[in-house]
Amino acid sequence: MAATNLVNAENVSISFGIRPILSDVSLGLAKGDVIGVVGRNGDGKSTLLKVLTGALEPDRGRVIRTGSVSIGVLTQAEQVVEGQSVRDLIVDGEPDHVWARDSYRRSVVEHLLADIDLDAQLSTLSGGERRRAGLVSLMLGHHDLLVLDEPTNHLDVEAVAWLADHLNTLQQRNIAMLVVSHDRWFLDAICNHVWEVHDAVVDAYDGGYAAYVLARAERARQAAANEARRQNLVRKELAWLRRGAPARTSKPKFRIEAANTLIEDVPPPRDRLALEQFSVSRLGKDVFDLEDVVLRFGDRTLLDHLTWSIGPGERIGLLGVNGAGKTTLLSLLTQELAPNSGTVKQGKTLRIGHLSQHVGELDDRETVLESVNRLKQETKLATGKDASASNLLQEFGFTGDKLVTRIGELSGGERRRLQFLRLLLDEPNVLLLDEPTNDLDIDTLTVIEDYLDTWPGTLIVVSHDRYFLERVTDVVYALMGDGRCVLLPRGVDEYLEHRRTHETGPGKSAHMAAGASPEQTNTDDGGAPKASAAEVRQARKDMGRIEGQLKKLRQRREMVHVQMAEAAADYSRLAELQAELQAADDEVEELEMAWLEAAELAEG
Repeated sequence: MAATNLVNAENVSISFGIRPILSDVSLGLAKGDVIGVVGRNGDGKSTLLKVLTGALEPDRGRVIRTGSVSIGVLTQAEQVVEGQSVRDLIVDGEPDHVWARDSYRRSVVEHLLADIDLDAQLSTLSGGERRRAGLVSLMLGHHDLLVLDEPTNHLDVEAVAWLADHLNTLQQRNIAMLVVSHDRWFLDAICNHVWEVHDAVVDAYDGGYAAYVLARAERARQAAANEARRQNLVRKELAWLRRGAPARTSKPKFRIEAANTLIEDVPPPRDRLALEQFSVSRLGKDVFDLEDVVLRFGDRTLLDHLTWSIGPGERIGLLGVNGAGKTTLLSLLTQELAPNSGTVKQGKTLRIGHLSQHVGELDDRETVLESVNRLKQETKLATGKDASASNLLQEFGFTGDKLVTRIGELSGGERRRLQFLRLLLDEPNVLLLDEPTNDLDIDTLTVIEDYLDTWPGTLIVVSHDRYFLERVTDVVYALMGDGRCVLLPRGVDEYLEHRRTHETGPGKSAHMAAGASPEQTNTDDGGAPKASAAEVRQARKDMGRIEGQLKKLRQRREMVHVQMAEAAADYSRLAELQAELQAADDEVEELEMAWLEAAELAEG
């Protein structure tokens, strides 16, 4: 198997100072593997990528890369060469009539760089625009392995959906990928394996993000059961020592039948009615009222006679292509910006927390603890209440030495975490979050989601992170690019369907407008429902995951057969092994049936 891998790591260890980042890690990456790499900021995700690609040498162990393998790394493509244009980077300077003859290259450029002048110097672009140019350069290169570090940053929801479909196409051509991303919807859409980096080790899971969450929950449940059993044995042993008589015990056996077994006793994430009632008591009946608002920039109309009333306890997700005016609308609500005409009224008791896309607004000379304590004093003066910080500091990863670290020495992700923590400590009753998931790891996002579940207030979220948006909001609105703000009852799916069938807003490509939605349900010649593109894609992922599980089961059966031969005279041991073999056979039969069902769907 190792011979077929593009990259193999064998007993790799690396430390920074006295802190081990990776310890005796062994893993491999084969053609067609799409691996999502997850873990908290600072746990070693980027280090693992650098070691596998050769950008960093391990302290011990070795990394073997197939001699002819071509590896494309997103961060390398972002480096700016003086005088280099976007055209130079992505198509080696070819004129439009040459590179655009290739439909594949034309599609990639249209979807990711439609709003960027190809003759612009890279040095004049924003960081997000350069990142998109670097991503296109990788997509158009002929690589065996793509290493993508946060590829969805600076992309809108529509571009993220297109990128996921495109990467699935590349995976079917046996292109391998290593992807670090906080976007859980994106990970689930493209990955067939997940690597979790934590405590200097890497745990491998089959399937996409949803399968990873289920497997991790089951591991945690089994660990808790084992610990409970161990504690029970300790108590029984203590009782035996005190009583002088042994007690007979039997070992309970557990089998998790399906995912809903894990969550059947878990209540909904939030009590919507209770939160709305509490919000009314904190905010009153009025939060924001926009009346006949018009907002223009030059000859572009971002809002055209918009009338919108936002009440207490509403949780709103806001979508729109880049440049449609989402950030501008938040600035209108905070009254940092005035409309050309119309009125924007705020409720009298609002305490607004506004998280912008920029990670400024912090004093680099302060330590984390000094910054938090100063804010606590300011909050007490404003509200008359002491803000509790200890739990939030711990949940946001600020413990031990991190508390006395100067803000100027924090990473981008840590600064973003601190910015969010300070926002929550300020006791707002209205939260305006502009791309809140940028630079945050998945564990931190989970903490934020859990906090927002019980937070009573009005929440408006602008985000390209579909998972986060659907997790924390109740309704979705979209700025359509023509001055309208529209309620979408079916959320993100409805928005993407609309974008595929209407050419609206800046950056929209004709190729996209003419394409049919891959999610729509078709029928075959006999009129029977035909699987959607998403269902076909998921079925193929399921087939790959099941094949991996079947392989492991067959290896286990072979091992049991060897053990049975060795224990031929031990009838008690033979009975145990026979039971284990029967359980494996039963599991193989179930998986084979599941594979057949997935294969039928995958045929479309």
